Amino acid sequence: MRQFAEGEALSGVVREALGAAARVVGVGGSKKGVYRVHTDGSPVTRVIVYSWAEDENFWPGADGVDPAHPFAPASGLAPFLAAQRTLDGLGVRVPAVLFSDAGRTRYPADVAVVEDVPGDTLEALLESDPVRGSAAMDELAVMLDVMHGQRGPRYGRVDVLERGGTAAGESCRQLVLERALDDLAEAAEREPRIGAVADALRDRLRELAARVAPRTGHGLIHGELGPDHVLVDTDGHPVLIDIEGLMYFDVEWEHVFLRLRFGERYPALARPGLDPARLDLYALATHLSLVAGPLRLLDGDFPHREVMRGIADHNAAAALALLPR
Repeated sequence: MRQFAEGEALSGVVREALGAAARVVGVGGSKKGVYRVHTDGSPVTRVIVYSWAEDENFWPGADGVDPAHPFAPASGLAPFLAAQRTLDGLGVRVPAVLFSDAGRTRYPADVAVVEDVPGDTLEALLESDPVRGSAAMDELAVMLDVMHGQRGPRYGRVDVLERGGTAAGESCRQLVLERALDDLAEAAEREPRIGAVADALRDRLRELAARVAPRTGHGLIHGELGPDHVLVDTDGHPVLIDIEGLMYFDVEWEHVFLRLRFGERYPALARPGLDPARLDLYALATHLSLVAGPLRLLDGDFPHREVMRGIADHNAAAALALLPR
């Protein structure tokens, strides 16, 4: 049985951050535990505690994967803090960090206590109040312009680059192609529709990759930014969350995901000057990743199984639609 933190286990961390008694209510995540803490006797009445405990990570282990690889699972306190510092320094709104501990002296996992942003997700707001949601979208577009306008000569997660590390591979194009081929092989074994045309998809990936010209310089991207990873505070301002994967990379990688997740609302975030060849390659690669990844997650005990199956089904169909007719 998977074990999640309880209030008593987190009380030491909360007292360190707030100096007050707390009541903890847990809400699950797929890579970390996320707990809302209500406090008494403190000016801060609510906070969020992140716990990066292995028992709370639903994703299968990634044995043999280079942790510095841009596509390695981005989970942990170090990536989170590096991303939070970077975005906060750019004026991009993220939850404030009130306390963090990697020493595991107060709790047997890396933990961070962060601001609990009052408000709903952008996804929910776009449904409940389209006018306020549209205004938040416009502000989000400006935030993305700031991020994508940051240029770096090297690609990689910000925590890796901060400590002087080097990401694997020769180019973003190469890394995307390699991962897409791996995802295709995995998806072909699990999804008959993909397996039936695996050779054609493999040829298409290589054909698209061959069209991508070399590039120097990379933008700062969230990497997995959907409307569910944006909170909107009570003043209507967007706040980015789930930021551990922040990295320098081709901004087309971000835009493909934005287009997929925001759908008909994507034009508010679209920008001129994107490379069509990269967009074509990265779109097919993203769809294959969103087949293989959810099906891999279903090997374990992830509870929302119908949702993952639906994501895999949708993206399998989308990948097949990108084959030449």
